[in-house]
Amino acid sequence: MAETVTHTDDGPGTESGPPRDRRGRRTALIVCAVVVVAAVAVVGALGLGGGEEKGPDAPPRAGSVVPVTRATLTERTQVDGQLGYGTEIPLPVKATGTVTWLPEPGSTAGRGDTLLRVDDRPVVLLYGTLPMYRDLGLTATGSEGDTAGSGEQRADGADGKAADPGPSVSPSPTPTGAGTAVPAELKGMDVLQFETNLAALGYTGFTVDERFTVKTAQAVKRWQRSLGLAETGTVGVGDVIYSAGRVRIGQPGVRLGDTVGENTLTYTGTARKVVVDASAADASWAVRGTAVRITLPDGTSVAGQVASVGRRATAPEGGTGEDGSGQGTATVPVTVTIKDQKSVGRLESGPVTVEYVGREVKDVLTVPVAALVALAEGGHGLERTDGTFVAVKTGLFADGKVEVSGPAVREGLKVRIPQ
Repeated sequence: MAETVTHTDDGPGTESGPPRDRRGRRTALIVCAVVVVAAVAVVGALGLGGGEEKGPDAPPRAGSVVPVTRATLTERTQVDGQLGYGTEIPLPVKATGTVTWLPEPGSTAGRGDTLLRVDDRPVVLLYGTLPMYRDLGLTATGSEGDTAGSGEQRADGADGKAADPGPSVSPSPTPTGAGTAVPAELKGMDVLQFETNLAALGYTGFTVDERFTVKTAQAVKRWQRSLGLAETGTVGVGDVIYSAGRVRIGQPGVRLGDTVGENTLTYTGTARKVVVDASAADASWAVRGTAVRITLPDGTSVAGQVASVGRRATAPEGGTGEDGSGQGTATVPVTVTIKDQKSVGRLESGPVTVEYVGREVKDVLTVPVAALVALAEGGHGLERTDGTFVAVKTGLFADGKVEVSGPAVREGLKVRIPQ
């Protein structure tokens, strides 16, 4: 049963009865307030409250009067991450033979660049998402009689567009009779992807579409001549490797003179990113598109965004936690991208800190944490300037402030910081 304090106006020497006098109660409240403030300070030291990019304002002095204000409180949490270019992935090298040249690790390659040489033939990087799975070229599987009118041999204009498809598909203007073998068109999305790259490299004179025609083969021959290759007009399955964009060369898995294998050469993207091993049990913050702040080793803060979250949790090494209790924490990889690459400077790798918003409450009543007092009947309260107390319900602690609510709490109410 809560103790009720009754104020009496008895004369000097009169006993006040079982309840303590007002001064004694206030002394007890102040002692409790000190305990509450100390406990809150410990919570803040453990990083459970969060903070802004710059440190919170200096706490109000004991005995001062502050108003209840309306504000937005944000709880921020920091986790460790690693800056780099991401996990190195093996290049899908389909050429067969002996490795005769390798690029320097850390170098970059773009469309049309040579990634490596196999049997002294260049393996060239092109852009696309569809892997190279077959040779691209003209095949002599048709005949003059059964392919007439297919439109393979077209009267292309200077811009590569067909003006009037001819009845013949043979590169020879004069048919030699029915059943004569002629080049047959190769069709498919892989042809469109390759022709898009060929045109982007400056080799034109054909229509960029899903048909590999005689004019495509002529452009391929010019490209092969620039690479020092035999002008066959056919692109071998091992001559090209596709990627989504520029790549950064990783560590090779072979040496010069070795036979091409699965891990001949690795690569990453060219943009620096951060990988966080987030606790699988507390990774609800890691949602694609979530904005975060990254603190670099030199103290610089840059903006980042969650790009992907791993679906497979990894058990801790040794199966034990940091305290050696055997209760290790499983983690999932969270990849954070950095849009402004210039903001990172020349730093390529290193440990960083990633700060994310854990909780946020908007337009709530707040007071400095130091204004809280513990009431004898339980719970927390605030001391008004006239020495009376008002009970409050606490919410989020953040930025040196605490969310408060209650029927007697209003914006602008003056409260005292206990001494």
